[in-house]
Amino acid sequence: MKLLAIDCVANLCAACVYDTAAGKELGRSVLDLGKGHAEHLMAVIDGALKAGATDYAGLGAIAVSTGPGSFTGLRVGVSAARGLALALKIPAIGVTTLEALAAGATATFPGRAVLAALDAGREEIHAALYDETSVLIYGPAVTTLSEAAAMAADISAVIAGTAAMQIAASAGRAFDIGPTTATADIAVYARLAATKGAGEKPKPLYLRSADAKPQAGFILSRQDHDPAKRELVSGKDHGPKENKS
Repeated sequence: MKLLAIDCVANLCAACVYDTAAGKELGRSVLDLGKGHAEHLMAVIDGALKAGATDYAGLGAIAVSTGPGSFTGLRVGVSAARGLALALKIPAIGVTTLEALAAGATATFPGRAVLAALDAGREEIHAALYDETSVLIYGPAVTTLSEAAAMAADISAVIAGTAAMQIAASAGRAFDIGPTTATADIAVYARLAATKGAGEKPKPLYLRSADAKPQAGFILSRQDHDPAKRELVSGKDHGPKENKS
């Protein structure tokens, strides 16, 4: 079976075609964009299909990175994967950024526990811990730098992701370090998806809510048509207005 994998969680807009039976990549297309994934993703997919000498009809599944990562990039990638899967009547398979980073580290350091960790800003870390057999034992979750350092030190884990060097510095000791990027190589997503098979439809993994939130003191109250019961915008009832007529 030929599988198409796509990744938009970070700066890269990437796609590759993967032969699940042979366990090898057939072709890829990757752009380092920063922004603009929505405008370029379909062209990147077309490039990967051409490089893999196939077309949409030749695909048996779609794999997609589900985050954590860029809010916009996640929505673009997951929406595209689900839309293509629906149109082609094939499964869509989600793979988290953290498990892909951990798999990349395992390829270099087999038989080791891995802490995949991304710098989320605000002194927070998005983390997932995998044991020596790649079984998830913690997360994905939001944690602190000190907590992540303690987890890594407790089991001498390999560390992967953008927070790897910070965690090592916080722990004050040396660690084996895997990929320190914000996302894994696109072929890793394809390989992991090939081992999962069909399941629930992929959805973005948001470990932290969006920054924009309404201010509670300025939420509009439901208005009553009776002036005597009307509440002001502040949400406080100051009674009926004085009739000056």
